[in-house]
This record gives sequence, C-alpha cells and structure tokens, in this order.
Amino acid sequence: MAELKLAAESRTEFGKGAARRIRRANKVPAVVYGHGADPVHITLPGHELQLALRTPNVLLSLEIEGKTQLAIPKAVQRDAIKGFLDHVDLLLVKRGEKVNVEVYVHTEGDLAPGAYLLEHVLSTLTVEAEATHIPESVTVSIEGLEAGASILAKDIPLPKGTTLAIDEDAVVLQVLAAQAEEAPAEAEAEATEA
Repeated sequence: MAELKLAAESRTEFGKGAARRIRRANKVPAVVYGHGADPVHITLPGHELQLALRTPNVLLSLEIEGKTQLAIPKAVQRDAIKGFLDHVDLLLVKRGEKVNVEVYVHTEGDLAPGAYLLEHVLSTLTVEAEATHIPESVTVSIEGLEAGASILAKDIPLPKGTTLAIDEDAVVLQVLAAQAEEAPAEAEAEATEA
C-alpha cells in the first residue's frame, strides 16, 4: 500500500464556529492520537483527503509542523445529506507496528444453478496486519456453492503477514434457498376460508 502525503496545519480554535470556518476554507478538521501522546488537533486539505479516503485503510503521511508522522483513518464523519467530510480521527502508527483494521470481503464466481441467494453475514473482516502492508480487501470464491453452504472466517485466504482478529468460526457468507412467494389468488382464497 502506498503512502499518501498530506500537509497538515495545527489548529488552536475549537467548537462549531471554528469547524465551520475551516470547512468553508475547503479544509477538514481532524485529530491525531495514539502511542500515549496527547491528541493533536489539525486541519487537512479537503479535496486531497476526500480522494485519499476512497482507498480503504489508506496510510497517510502527515507533515505536521516540520515532522512527518504516519496515520490511518479511525473514524470519518460525513455530512448526512451532501456527503462532505465533517471531521476525521486519525490513529498514529509506526513502520512495522501491527494494527487491527476492517477489510472488505469481495466474492468471485457464481453460485450453483438454481434459485439461491448469497447472504453477506459480515461484509468486512477484522484482521491484524502491519501498518504499512494493510490489504484493501480480501477475495473469496463462491463458485458452485449451493443452499446450506457457509464460508467461515478461517476459510478466507489472507495475504501474507495478515492474521484474523475475530473468531475463526464466525460465518462470513452463507447460501440460502430462495423463498417462493404465494400467488395473490391463493392467499385470498386461504383468507376467505378462515
């Protein structure tokens, strides 16, 4: 995973009014914390941060007052209607350090022929990986699976250096038989008989 560099500015103003002024300047208020250090309040360039956050678990290289620090997004708050970034919490990490993150589960292949449905019990897996080698996602094959089949967390192939951070027997995907709906005429006939 590549590091994305962002220039950060320290901020001393807090509260709603200050946050609104920061957003009007096309910047995003953020806080950086971790490793026992006091939280550092910063502002980040809005457009660059928006683009960076398109990559899940992106590794950010932040220039804060002449010092470079690595961080990963921990919490992202967006405007509910417009989708703009309101605030970002970033967790400091070091090279070689292991972190717990959630990665998306993607499927490939087709289910067996028939009326089957694939249920994503978990859409993400919590894994432990080195901060500089966090996988964007994991892929599992569902080729030929029929109703009743399940894929457990331990069945999903993980990239080298990545381990599960959840119960290995947790169901991630399961295949269900599609339920046929009653025809409307049959339902009416049953209702009038009762």
